[in-house]
Amino acid sequence: MSDNRPPVLTIDGPGGAGKGTISRLAAERLGWHYLDSGALYRLLGLSAVEQNIPVDDEAALCDLALALQIRFGAGHDESVYLEEREVSRLIRSEQAGTMASKVAALPGVRAALLDRQRRFRQEPGLVADGRDMGTVVFNDAAHKIFLTASAEERAERRYKQLIAKGIDAKIGDLLADIQARDERDSQRAVAPLRPADDAVVIDTTALSIEQVIEKVMDICRI
Repeated sequence: MSDNRPPVLTIDGPGGAGKGTISRLAAERLGWHYLDSGALYRLLGLSAVEQNIPVDDEAALCDLALALQIRFGAGHDESVYLEEREVSRLIRSEQAGTMASKVAALPGVRAALLDRQRRFRQEPGLVADGRDMGTVVFNDAAHKIFLTASAEERAERRYKQLIAKGIDAKIGDLLADIQARDERDSQRAVAPLRPADDAVVIDTTALSIEQVIEKVMDICRI
């Protein structure tokens, strides 16, 4: 790819490591576009459930991935639209997350969504948040970061998020779900969850949001 293409900062890592929060802050500070790649898989998972498409029907899921009408809010607007219906709360459910992880393991689905993700690369730059942004989707990115944290810390964060939104949750169930998702994402045959060879790994377990974003900004200034 040509060096004059818009720059990309990739932020990968497992669920609950802080990718979404840090990616949005980085995009805001840099004045760049933002891609929540995980939301694409969650949207596909949600649509598949609503249309009663089984997770093992790869052909139907691929067709659905190509046809989805998706729109994200701009700036501080975290709204997500599926077929012009606001679904940001629905796609953050544990069911949608589990379904997203399952459909993301299908090679055909990943291929169907690959070009759609790459089209987010526009001037003046892009912050791409996901699990394979630095290894596959934008493997030529100038800056690559892999955020991680202990499974226990990630379960605690998720628990606090859900309770704050008035959603009932059990931390034991959340921990088991995170561990199962980590295993599924890291062991899948296509684009497994792992740091890119040239990524900077940041363990966020004991760090504040501000400490993490400062580390990210320092890396972008290199």
